[in-house]
Amino acid sequence: MSDQRPGHDVPDARGRSGLHQTGRDLTGNPGVRIRDVEVTSDGWHVLRRTTFDYRGRDGAWTTQARETYDRGNGATVLLYDPVGRTLLLSRQFRFPAYVNGHRDGMLVESAGGLLDGDSAEEAIRREAAEELGVRIGELTHLFDLYMSPGSVTERVHFYAAPYTPADVVGGGGLEEEGEEIEPVVVPYDEALAWVADGRIADGKTVILVQWAALNLFG
Repeated sequence: MSDQRPGHDVPDARGRSGLHQTGRDLTGNPGVRIRDVEVTSDGWHVLRRTTFDYRGRDGAWTTQARETYDRGNGATVLLYDPVGRTLLLSRQFRFPAYVNGHRDGMLVESAGGLLDGDSAEEAIRREAAEELGVRIGELTHLFDLYMSPGSVTERVHFYAAPYTPADVVGGGGLEEEGEEIEPVVVPYDEALAWVADGRIADGKTVILVQWAALNLFG
């Protein structure tokens, strides 16, 4: 039928349907009543527009609408050498940063990526191996944070793990996904200066460097 919509009634390009059902069954907040969910973009990730009734502090109900970008959840890890007092980070091109004012779009970041159906621990071990060539042994879970809760659903799981230079055996990212990732070894004291002067401008990495200041090298 002509009124069937990819991602709603029929599969989209990735074979997904029922994308407009997400959020309709939420009951955790009695001050929110979901009225409608519409998929407005169903590319690799999903953009939805949700209309809901919201009860304010004065008890009055208003009808509101919000767009949410659903790219799944992610994980990131701070790899640190406790003997050499260094951090193993990455440098790669990020077009969204480039188009929004970053000089060349090359960001220094902690290793990380989407879960893609794996557990957070499995995913971060996979990403550390793909991006930086490190096989993580001991892994410590730190916290889980919403990085842009005004519009993005993603929750990022934060980890820390020790490494030694001998643990680095490859990396660089996946060629088939167009990744070109450069490992960057940064002395801990310099990493703090890089945060201060903007050479580290990635939010998750700033959080992890500050965590290191409080818990590792303080």
